[in-house]
Amino acid sequence: MSTQSRRPTAFALNDPKVVVTEADIKASAKAIRITPEPEVTTLPVPIVAASAQPRKRFRWATLFWSALGGLVALGLGLAATRLVEDLFAHSQVLGWLGVSFGAIAALALLVIAIHELRSLLQLSAVEELRDRVAATIVSDRRADGIAITRALLRLTSNAPHLARARKMLASHIDDIIDGADLIRLAERSLMTPLDQEAKQLVSAAAVRVSIVTAVSPRAMLDMLFVFATALGLIRRLAYLYGGRPSTLGLIRLMRLCVAHLTVTGGLAIGDSMMQQMLGHGVVAKLSTRLGEGMLNGLLTARLGLAAIEVTRPLPFVALARPALGDLAADLIRQSARAD
Repeated sequence: MSTQSRRPTAFALNDPKVVVTEADIKASAKAIRITPEPEVTTLPVPIVAASAQPRKRFRWATLFWSALGGLVALGLGLAATRLVEDLFAHSQVLGWLGVSFGAIAALALLVIAIHELRSLLQLSAVEELRDRVAATIVSDRRADGIAITRALLRLTSNAPHLARARKMLASHIDDIIDGADLIRLAERSLMTPLDQEAKQLVSAAAVRVSIVTAVSPRAMLDMLFVFATALGLIRRLAYLYGGRPSTLGLIRLMRLCVAHLTVTGGLAIGDSMMQQMLGHGVVAKLSTRLGEGMLNGLLTARLGLAAIEVTRPLPFVALARPALGDLAADLIRQSARAD
């Protein structure tokens, strides 16, 4: 409202002398005239040019490896055909025996390929489920929450110790509960016992790595043992959370764990953990080998926590995310006892 034509004045809103008029309408000299300013109803909206999407280039590397794989497959097939022909030329019995072995090998290869494909599809479904959970927490749609809860019930159907939790959760699906709250209820019901068991697996693996690498005389043996322990830990965590990783699935899980550690900066032990260890004098109480073993155990524990993040079908929403400090106490206690 404009008051440029008069000095600032205090007045009551119910004062009869206050007159609200337009600029071109006359009012009495004793009246307090207020001229409203026109309100801007439309604001200029800047038009942002759409960013140019990069053109999809032809993937020559994919074509190369596909062609090379085709040549290798043709070579193996031709070698097998020549072998069978040579066996038939030598003896009919040997020829049919070679055909039988070839058929059995082809059947086994087909079953392995189906199993690997099913494992990769299951891993993709778990990753998609985590993305759907994150979107449902934001949107809070009840239909999406019900669909995710039913998917979790199917995923954990092979866990007999979760039968009571599944029954309780299934009884609440038809209740009037928002999508985000239903997901939180599912996480508390199904993931709580699994998370506790997962932390025990990670802690046990870290203790084993710490003790073995402390007494092992060769660095190569340490590397092999740590690698085998890491693969076994990732496989057990995947089975714990309902996954069935095969060889290619395990390789993919390992790659996802390393990528998660790279993104979160977890390949090195945090400064707070090192300060806590030094502050309590833990490193000073241990020998050099036991100190190295304890650090290897902490790195294994960090990899196990990353594996929990990757294999868990739900992100941590209602429950607290396990931290490295929760597992370090047991590891330090075991290392000090071994000393």
